[in-house]
Amino acid sequence: MVSTPPAAPTAPRLDAATRLAVERTRLAYERTLMAWVRTSASLITFGFTIYKFFEFERTSGALPSAPGALSPRTFALLMIAVGLMTLVMAAVQHRQSLAAMRAEYGDAPAISTAGLTAMLFTLLGVVALVVVLLRR
Repeated sequence: MVSTPPAAPTAPRLDAATRLAVERTRLAYERTLMAWVRTSASLITFGFTIYKFFEFERTSGALPSAPGALSPRTFALLMIAVGLMTLVMAAVQHRQSLAAMRAEYGDAPAISTAGLTAMLFTLLGVVALVVVLLRR
């Protein structure tokens, strides 16, 4: 007698109302991550812009370079770092939320458009951070 292995558990078939509610929840997760992407992008670009503005002013001679506790470069690094940390934390929370929903209800797309966008902006932020760190 040949025994067959037990079948993998499958998600229950959802009625239309529940399926639509799950889809609305998934889209809410996507919108939330995109809001965090916008916030993080603003922090990153603001920090980089502050750095470039004061670098231009200093190299043109319009602004003397005066060392201080919070130089424009330090401020730019802080803004970029906060933007990156915010984006990474939001992306982790997004993945956890989608994984929990996938575990409970089954069908949820494996690839998130907002997640890919967050990844691209993370790369942009890392490049900005490296540029500010390496330039004196």
